[in-house]
Amino acid sequence: MPDAKAVRVLVTPAADCIVGQWKVDIDTKKQADEGGAVSFTLPDPIIILFNAWCKDDTVYIADEHARNEYVLNDTGIIWRGSYNRLRPSVWHYAQFEADMLECSLHLVAVVGKMGPASRGDPIRTARAISAAVNSPDDNGAVMGNWSDDHGGGTAPTKWLGSSQILKKYWKDKKPVKYGQCWVFAGVLTTIARAVGIPCRPVTNYSSAHDTQSSLTVDYFVNEKAEIMEEMNSDSIWNFHVWNEVWMQRPDLGTEYDGWQVVDATPQEQSEDVYRCGPASVAAVKKGEVRKPFDGAFVFAEVNADKVFWRYNGPTQPLKLLRKDMKGIGRFISTKAIGSTFRDDITEFYKYPEESKEERAAMLTALKQSASMFSRYYLNEDFNDMHFDFELRDDIKIGEPYSVVVVMKNRSRTQNHTVTVTLRVDTVNYTGRIKEGVKKETTERLVKAGTVEEIRMDVSYDEYASSLVDQASFNIACMAAVKDTHYEYFAQDDFRVRKPDIKFKIEGDVVEGKECKATVSLTNPMPIPLKKGVFSVEGPGITKTLKLRLPG
Repeated sequence: MPDAKAVRVLVTPAADCIVGQWKVDIDTKKQADEGGAVSFTLPDPIIILFNAWCKDDTVYIADEHARNEYVLNDTGIIWRGSYNRLRPSVWHYAQFEADMLECSLHLVAVVGKMGPASRGDPIRTARAISAAVNSPDDNGAVMGNWSDDHGGGTAPTKWLGSSQILKKYWKDKKPVKYGQCWVFAGVLTTIARAVGIPCRPVTNYSSAHDTQSSLTVDYFVNEKAEIMEEMNSDSIWNFHVWNEVWMQRPDLGTEYDGWQVVDATPQEQSEDVYRCGPASVAAVKKGEVRKPFDGAFVFAEVNADKVFWRYNGPTQPLKLLRKDMKGIGRFISTKAIGSTFRDDITEFYKYPEESKEERAAMLTALKQSASMFSRYYLNEDFNDMHFDFELRDDIKIGEPYSVVVVMKNRSRTQNHTVTVTLRVDTVNYTGRIKEGVKKETTERLVKAGTVEEIRMDVSYDEYASSLVDQASFNIACMAAVKDTHYEYFAQDDFRVRKPDIKFKIEGDVVEGKECKATVSLTNPMPIPLKKGVFSVEGPGITKTLKLRLPG
């Protein structure tokens, strides 16, 4: 340096250095002057993070665009809705805003119970974050609530990002009320990116929750075509959001490097703690469910078989109504790099449905599963009648819709009488039935070689009072062919489309200067909306803007 009285010292932390807050002390000693020494303490601590730009760090990503997206991008998109109505929603991660890093380090070290020696390991860190974001057993950042009562807190659908949640947690050190899966995933993304781990939220449509580690989701149906909730411990969520974190897996081998699933939604305990992962996506695709951590649970979420049983009483055998090998794990989605488009990543989790490779992966998983759930195929073969269950799609909220079953008699000589029950229930996004909307039972003669259609129309007045927050329905059809033992059952999820919010910026947006924007929404319903509020968040907006509409 030009100044002979100054020395510049470069200190490069090791690639596996402990991640966290460090105090820096500098001690110097003059070689020519024994006893002469100068000590200096850096007034502010320094913070060491994981480094996706460092080739020796186990979270290194070679692609610069991927690093920018999965570490630096502070705003993203999380997909919600249902498999036939994919709906993107913006989430502000805000990992660079005040208090976010300090709060993230606190959650990892204190709530996640991570000792200093483990904090340089992204595998252990990701597992700790998945536990620290939820609150059932450790008073973590977010309290889950899947009921309709959100008293004392904020409804999960009202959050626009992680900033307000983590700021409140950092201030109070108490779980923030309330969250559901996309909220847990949004907050986890913030924390992981804040500490330097590449992370993205991932949405799985028709996501299985297998409570028995059987790799099947079993439904029991009575004679009224009602799902018997009291017998069902498994469930299928319209959608479920978890996270992927990018890292090497030296504990498993190089073929399992890359994206790993972590899930902060408190569904099942893992080693006596509500957490999930990291589970290698590559291992999930192969059906290697014993690879740590929690591979069997993730495999079932994307690839379980759905089985419907006819329940005739406690002393009667179960009758298999239908098995669905391709109804679970659809349109697995995340935000594309550098754009707002959806990136479908289903192929990384599973082989094409019913392919030889997919069935082989399922067999591999079953062989490794601790629970070999027996499957009985007791339904007699009957090929005369063919049923198609249809739903008229793309319905806006406020519009009527129709449920249709088409029956084709393939016999050239035999007429058949069919009894059909159609029913519609509202459901929350976890697949739990909330309230019945409409049910109709019809008997119809289907002559040989003909096609008959039974339709049930549902008006807005019939479903409006039963709607729950995600505007989702479960549609079911039970058909019985008279004088045979054949019964047909099908069910599907359906979501009426909510109106889009349109956002128009006037002129250029310049940092530090006021800008004008217009927010608009068209009411599609046959009734007026009252007490409307637009909530606006974004980079640089320190507090959520509440735009209240008069009248």
